[in-house]
Amino acid sequence: MIACRDLSEEVGTAAACRSMDIARATYYRQLEPAPEIRPRNRPAPPRTLRRGERQEVLDVRHADRFVDRAPAEIYATLRDEGTYRCSLRTLYRVWASASEVWERRNQLRHPNYQAPPLLATAPHQVWSWDLTKLRGPAKWVYFHLYVILDIFSRYVVGGLLADQESAQRAERLIEESCQQEGIPAGPLTLPSDRGPAMASPPVALLLARLGITKTPSRPPVSNDHPFSESPFKTLKYGPEFPERCGSSEDATTFCRRFFSWYNQDHRHCGRGLMTPAMVQRGEAAAVTQVRKATLSAAFQAHPERFVRGTPRPPVVPAAAWINKPKTHSSTSEACPRAENTLIPRGQGDGIQARSSIRRHPGS
Repeated sequence: MIACRDLSEEVGTAAACRSMDIARATYYRQLEPAPEIRPRNRPAPPRTLRRGERQEVLDVRHADRFVDRAPAEIYATLRDEGTYRCSLRTLYRVWASASEVWERRNQLRHPNYQAPPLLATAPHQVWSWDLTKLRGPAKWVYFHLYVILDIFSRYVVGGLLADQESAQRAERLIEESCQQEGIPAGPLTLPSDRGPAMASPPVALLLARLGITKTPSRPPVSNDHPFSESPFKTLKYGPEFPERCGSSEDATTFCRRFFSWYNQDHRHCGRGLMTPAMVQRGEAAAVTQVRKATLSAAFQAHPERFVRGTPRPPVVPAAAWINKPKTHSSTSEACPRAENTLIPRGQGDGIQARSSIRRHPGS
């Protein structure tokens, strides 16, 4: 501003402000000293309580007989006795100005739970598990379906159908799934909700023994567990989903058939329209190249049909997030090739499709 003032003496105020990109109003405002702000002494309205009357209202609150009474009860009691100090709203206003109004009972304070951010860039890193209920042959009869899936590939690695929720069955399912998939101790993370089986001591001890990190979701939040809810919706919104299962054998047969289709044939929108088995086996890059060649051939045959140039297939995300931080940059590269260790190999070059849903003997 000083340089602008010195320059204005030579070329003028308008030219100086224009050359230094300063508004003339700002220039003139900076030259003048800031006006002194004086406190405004507003006269008190005629209806305002005097100092002595306000003290009388406070003394009413301090009376022994009104110690445990609510302001509305105190106001009504004084009215019944023929005493009027002020309105009920003025009682609250006067007592609040003196910090005489607060909740004196012990109230539950909910802590601010932090959203657990979880990242998976390949299989074996983060599994998600949950259970849902399937209607049985009669009212109030349900079958409990436990499902564990890998959030990176959306591949269902284990499942169990039982007639009731049990921590021992959940413990057995997790242990058998880890043994079957050959999961080493340490790198695996297993998020879950706070259900009875998920939060049970046997499951917690098993996860500690296997070296699996346990990350429970926040108590009042339901969207910390999206990957387990997705296959349940696909299961129950399918056209073949029965309204009721006649027996545990019928439910087991249906779940085996569904999850075999879900792993081998279901094209998942969140995985670039790949099946979970393709991503789990590390075939996403090869399939993407085949799709690119197909789309390129279609473009060469009829380029006039593609107004935006050569079409490109959907890309498999390189990472799968639960509660992705807002500051983290999004990744849109093709997913890295995964190790072929989660699914047992069959005869020849193919991979033998297996059923990951089994029925508990006691159900």
